[in-house]
Amino acid sequence: MMAIMYRAVTRQIEVTVEPNFVPEQSSADRSRYFWSYTIVITNSGDETVQLKTRHWIVTDATGRQQETKGEGVVGEQPTLAPGERFEYTSGVPLTTASGFMTGRYQMVSESGERFEIDVPTFSLDSPDNKRVLN
Repeated sequence: MMAIMYRAVTRQIEVTVEPNFVPEQSSADRSRYFWSYTIVITNSGDETVQLKTRHWIVTDATGRQQETKGEGVVGEQPTLAPGERFEYTSGVPLTTASGFMTGRYQMVSESGERFEIDVPTFSLDSPDNKRVLN
């Protein structure tokens, strides 16, 4: 499968996401579908910023939503100077063969200003998500 990249830019901070279906951690028979996603946050602005919190909304194919809020990402609260980037990989399970995620990060600038940046909404599609045409 060809990788699809999603991108959002807020206040000169770019967030890209590349989701990947993980078949070895998935089982259609048990209604378990798992995706990894790699996120790259790049500071193209002229001020150092720190990621403080995350807010995720995960929606499955039936419209059921799970909301997650917490400090940092993968146990870190990275600080990004101008031109720096931070990359991490995480994962998400669903009970349906498709869904999508969206989110926001709360950042703080070196001057103490708090602001939110967008994580692009990205699709979670498994090969088991077959579309039938009649």
